[in-house]
Amino acid sequence: MRIIIDGDACPQRVKEICEQAAKEFKIELIIVVDIDHYIVSDFEVIVVEQGRDSVDYKIVQIFREGDILITQDYGLASLVLSKASAIIHTSGFFINKNNIDNLLQSRYISERIRKQGGKTKGPSKRTKEQDENFKKCLYKVLHEKFGKSSRRTIKKP
Repeated sequence: MRIIIDGDACPQRVKEICEQAAKEFKIELIIVVDIDHYIVSDFEVIVVEQGRDSVDYKIVQIFREGDILITQDYGLASLVLSKASAIIHTSGFFINKNNIDNLLQSRYISERIRKQGGKTKGPSKRTKEQDENFKKCLYKVLHEKFGKSSRRTIKKP
């Protein structure tokens, strides 16, 4: 199990929460960004060329059964849904088989409105409640997998 972050639009606080959890549970964390983003981390950062969906393609390529994905991208989430132990939206909710169709439909409708010249509501300012919800989701998955104790040995590949 690894935590993989779609880093292009990921809030800094979410990255910090993920790094803290990865250290605590002694698991791998990978942040994938395109060349336009500068990320400094104690964990692996994969930088890909700029391009529409280039980060998504890389994540799909490296994603393994049981990984956790952190993203705001419903299309990307749908591509790895069957392999993920969890997909967590940066706002603090799970993306899963029960809600992915509605999320994709909502994205499609918003896209159509924008293509026809309409405006859709953008994201509101990030709140502490979103940070807490995100942290609860991530730690719920990690506690289910590893138990309450964060002390575990790392298996060598």
